[in-house]
Amino acid sequence: MNLTLKRHSSRLVPIPRFVATFATSVLLTSASYAQTPGDFIDPSPPEGYDGQIELDIRDSKPDWKPYIPKAAPEGAPNVLFILYDDTGIGAWSAYGGRIQMPTLDRLAKNGLTYTQWHNTALCSPTRSTILTGRNHHLNGMSCITEGAQGYPGWSGRIPAQCATVAQVLQDSGFSTFWLGKNHNVAEPDVAPGAGRQEWPLAKGFDRFYGFLGGETNQWFPDLVEDNRFVEQPYGPEDGYHLSKDLADQAIRMLRNQKASNPSRPWFMWYCPGANHAPHHAPEDYIAKYKGKFDDGYEAYREWVLEKMISKGIMPEGTELTPLNPFPEDRANKADYVRPWGELNEDEKKLFSRMAEVFAAFSEYTDAQVGRLIDYLEETGQLDNTLVIYGADNGTSGEGSPSGSVNENKFFNDYPDSLEENMKYLDVLGSEETYNHMPTGWAAAFSTPFKMFKRYSHSGGTCSPLVIHWPKGIKARGEVRHQYSHSVDITPTILEAVGLEMPSVYRGVQQWPLSGKSMLYSFDAKPDGPTVRDRQYFAMLGTRGVWEKGWKAVAVHAPLTDRGKFPEDEWELYHVDDDRSENKNLAKEHPDKLKALVKAWDEEAESNLVLPLDDRTAAQILAVERPSAEPIRERYTYYPGTTAIPEGVAVNVRNRSYKVLANVTIEQDASGVIFAHGSRFGGHSLFIKDGKLHYVYNFLGIKPEQEFVSKKALAPGKYTLGMEFTREGAGDNRESLGKTKLYVNDEVVAEGKMRTQPGKFTLSGDGLCIGYDSGDAVSEQYQSPGRFTGGQIQSVEVSVDGAAYEDRELELRRALRD
Repeated sequence: MNLTLKRHSSRLVPIPRFVATFATSVLLTSASYAQTPGDFIDPSPPEGYDGQIELDIRDSKPDWKPYIPKAAPEGAPNVLFILYDDTGIGAWSAYGGRIQMPTLDRLAKNGLTYTQWHNTALCSPTRSTILTGRNHHLNGMSCITEGAQGYPGWSGRIPAQCATVAQVLQDSGFSTFWLGKNHNVAEPDVAPGAGRQEWPLAKGFDRFYGFLGGETNQWFPDLVEDNRFVEQPYGPEDGYHLSKDLADQAIRMLRNQKASNPSRPWFMWYCPGANHAPHHAPEDYIAKYKGKFDDGYEAYREWVLEKMISKGIMPEGTELTPLNPFPEDRANKADYVRPWGELNEDEKKLFSRMAEVFAAFSEYTDAQVGRLIDYLEETGQLDNTLVIYGADNGTSGEGSPSGSVNENKFFNDYPDSLEENMKYLDVLGSEETYNHMPTGWAAAFSTPFKMFKRYSHSGGTCSPLVIHWPKGIKARGEVRHQYSHSVDITPTILEAVGLEMPSVYRGVQQWPLSGKSMLYSFDAKPDGPTVRDRQYFAMLGTRGVWEKGWKAVAVHAPLTDRGKFPEDEWELYHVDDDRSENKNLAKEHPDKLKALVKAWDEEAESNLVLPLDDRTAAQILAVERPSAEPIRERYTYYPGTTAIPEGVAVNVRNRSYKVLANVTIEQDASGVIFAHGSRFGGHSLFIKDGKLHYVYNFLGIKPEQEFVSKKALAPGKYTLGMEFTREGAGDNRESLGKTKLYVNDEVVAEGKMRTQPGKFTLSGDGLCIGYDSGDAVSEQYQSPGRFTGGQIQSVEVSVDGAAYEDRELELRRALRD
């Protein structure tokens, strides 16, 4: 049979070569071709097919070559990338810090420690650069996904022109796994019924187990397995902590992979919740650090810099930068560092304890990573596994100058109270807190640089990175000072395994990689030359650019809502000589500064950076963003609704709203009818002791705002609900108004109430019907508080402003049996 010909009418016509071309990778794709009426194109075997096809299989000859999955390059290493969150270069023991990281120390002792590895200064953007090897604005990740805007560099969605390293590895014979934090899924897509195009399995990963948002409660996480939301396997009362769960899952995945496909190398991206808030850790690990930070963050900065110099992390002569380097008129007050000597004794006690919890969280997670490393060693896989261990940005200053027992206050622009925080001193790090340490410790753990996370100074962009690969790196326990960036990770991995980023992927022309491989540095001298020439920085209104050992940084604090970008003063540093960026040389070298500012402008234009946005966190997060579901005024939910994320759930912020439920009460009814949020911010409608309750938990501040019916509900059918009427705003943009609690059309309780200006949480804790997922909104019941002793027909939440009585009667009529 002639396979190069096809029959059309009565003529033999040659098949164009492109028609016979098929993908030969594991994921086969079919092409579509434009047709005109009367055309006929029949399917053809893949190009290069050497089989023979006849009428009878006995006379035919098969050819399996085009259908055999592509094998990875022979001898290719496994790749394990461990990516912490929110950790500056002055925190960990491998760099001289007080936080003990035995697993990291072990890898550094037999590998390489990098001192000038940079990132974007924020999590979603850095993670996108690691995934794709392109700059964060090219990935649509100018900031976190929750801050997406309608501009190309701000979309919150990775475009098709930026294939991921996981996709390349997966198509080339690797098993691919992602554990832990994601934060690269567009906010409207973090929902059970949403599209999965941005989820890990669509980005080249065979398996995923972790959380999609920016943070999660480590005791009660919001978990996703592969493409579905799941409940945690057991609770903290039985020893649950997310760091432990992730290690368990990672080992299980690798064990299963080696049992079934031992010849395939693997790529695992392992992203624990540490060290992002909330800082949660077991009591025994917290106890290990008792008193370790009592000298304060200013003393720590001096102490750790000496250690960093003695270990060769920083050059001799490196100087400390000021704790508060920004002029008052250009600073973000929420990022101010309060001098240790000006604190009272309670504040010192609280701040020290917060640092102890942060350190414990970090070390406990490192111990869980150690279990994974031990497994690789025990199974003979460690020598040929490229292990990369780092952090995605500088230490977080989102705990405010005074720290917080509830980090969600930062995202609501709401001040913390020492009196409130001191109540939780002895339980910091437990299920009762959502704590975050003060800005002073953010600066200290980002020593010796200015500022911390979110800033384009190196306090925001320079983080630890250790690389360990016994089979591929001869050096042991050495330091590398070559300048590198998170965009360099993808090209490094590809060169190490013997692959390249394709110029066309799934029919889409790819944008060139922004980074360069770091493989050259493996055999280089510690102070050997750097292959990179330039790297820009832009985050939440801050700007910077590095070029051949010089760096220019604009003095502009993030999240200030200041604007006036043309008025920014630019600083100039010769970082080859002044690693801490302490000596501003703008006046001495005006031509150099002018050239670097021009370089930033060039990078901004070619990387889709503009526009710049320095609005506050609450302003950015409160923007209504389009989704596949149009914004509506009435939302109806049914029993079994499971943790609808806040990004797609009804938005009751800064407006009047009503919650109405049609419920049949039987004997001894109790439990949650409606819940959204957690004990750190949320609201819930429930029945307890036969009475109807509504609780609005304002940022976890006690006492809870509670409304309770005076009488118990007798068996029968009811419309139960509440109405909040917004009357104005408070000093911190919180909504003020009056709440009424209803049983049918009767007001059974009423009073004044305030609601949060921003989201309940970034950690998930979605809207639920018939139970409360994760951490309970109210201390009046324990999670999950499932509704029993009756049936819930539906719950409607309305934000249309119509009178309660009209909506209540309409709902009862519509849902009447």
